[in-house]
Amino acid sequence: MSAHCMLTGTRPGFGNRISHSHRRTSRRFDPNIQTRRYWLPSENRHVRLRLSTKAIRTVDAIGVEAAVARIRARGVKV
Repeated sequence: MSAHCMLTGTRPGFGNRISHSHRRTSRRFDPNIQTRRYWLPSENRHVRLRLSTKAIRTVDAIGVEAAVARIRARGVKV
């Protein structure tokens, strides 16, 4: 599965790896994606979300119900 966050939409960034001799080769900067399981009281079930660490802090701040609503507004199936 690709490394992207369900809530923020963060995807890998691309750049160059630069060696000591200053040769450039391609590389990826992957976001720190974690899988978290949250209890969704309105649906009486657990949901498994693939979130970046920034998005995990956002879920802690706004709550899981609001976070799932934002994810569904982006068109992602939960």
